[in-house]
Amino acid sequence: MARMKRQDGDVQGWNLRSRLVTREPVVSPSLAAKLAVGAAVLGAAYLVVRSKTRQAEAESPPAGQFVEVDGVRLHYVERGAGPVVVLLHGNGATSLDFELSGLIDMLARDHRVIAFDRPGFGYSERPRSTVWTPAEQAALLGKALKQLDAGPAYVLGHSWGTLVALAMALDAPATVRGLILLSGYYYPSPRLDVALMSAPAVPLLGDVMRFTVSPLLGRLMWKGFVKKVFSPRAEAVSFARWPKWLSLRPSQLRASGAESALMIPAAASLRHRYADIKLPVTIFSGSGDKLVAPAQNAERLHRELLQSQLHTVQDAGHMLHYVAQDEIVRAVRDMVENRPRMDFQQTTHHDGDTPPRVLH
Repeated sequence: MARMKRQDGDVQGWNLRSRLVTREPVVSPSLAAKLAVGAAVLGAAYLVVRSKTRQAEAESPPAGQFVEVDGVRLHYVERGAGPVVVLLHGNGATSLDFELSGLIDMLARDHRVIAFDRPGFGYSERPRSTVWTPAEQAALLGKALKQLDAGPAYVLGHSWGTLVALAMALDAPATVRGLILLSGYYYPSPRLDVALMSAPAVPLLGDVMRFTVSPLLGRLMWKGFVKKVFSPRAEAVSFARWPKWLSLRPSQLRASGAESALMIPAAASLRHRYADIKLPVTIFSGSGDKLVAPAQNAERLHRELLQSQLHTVQDAGHMLHYVAQDEIVRAVRDMVENRPRMDFQQTTHHDGDTPPRVLH
């Protein structure tokens, strides 16, 4: 009996060892093949993105100067002399946006113009150790202006840049003489595009995406996005010179994704303080803006800021600085010369295909 039990035990042990040795592989051959193909695709995408990034930086090197503030290196373009006007671009753009629109040269006739690449965009750094809210950016840019001996200033912001301009006026009003706000998002609202565009800023997964597939997808979607931001007008002729792959670099996609994620909470944090602004404010809005609803943003802010002026550009979209350059320059001049009452509220402009005036 004891011998039979030992034999049974030996058989069971053998069967167990056989099952362990002959068990099915954890990863099936078909899945392994798919993973290998996926890794190869990501590797190829990485090489393409790296090549395009290097090419873009070689073809479009920094056009301005650098200033270092609190260990952060900021790129800026400066031109002209006179009262200081600071230009703050929107999400995904750079100071080049104001160059191609002709606005820098037009303002530089009578003003000292400083156009920054905001943190993470163009050739400015954006350390990951800081959450770059409008308040953080405003503080950094304020210190930069002090180093450049360039204050107080008239601050012009476009799109996301308007939030930074507002934060500068609220947190350091002595350094700001007035605000010119173009196509701004001022009040929080549900937005599906925020979730979609925030992906490159997600740790790990976003890092993989922005070095591989995100730039390629961005390039495929580029034409449609540009059409949307300029709609209902056609894309400005000068914008065709925009270096697409410079905007699709992994570093810039991370900054753009982070600002998409911050957009709603940033507006929510500032909205309750708008009434504290006592500076002159000129608000520009395109009646056909497909990114920011004028009624819920520009018009609402105008009602809240009693000292503000509202200029609605008819048949214009989000990119007002390619359409209403004359009115923007006049608004700055009126503010500088202490002539806050403007004789325009609505304007219909020439065809959007007409190129802006660039002086150099």
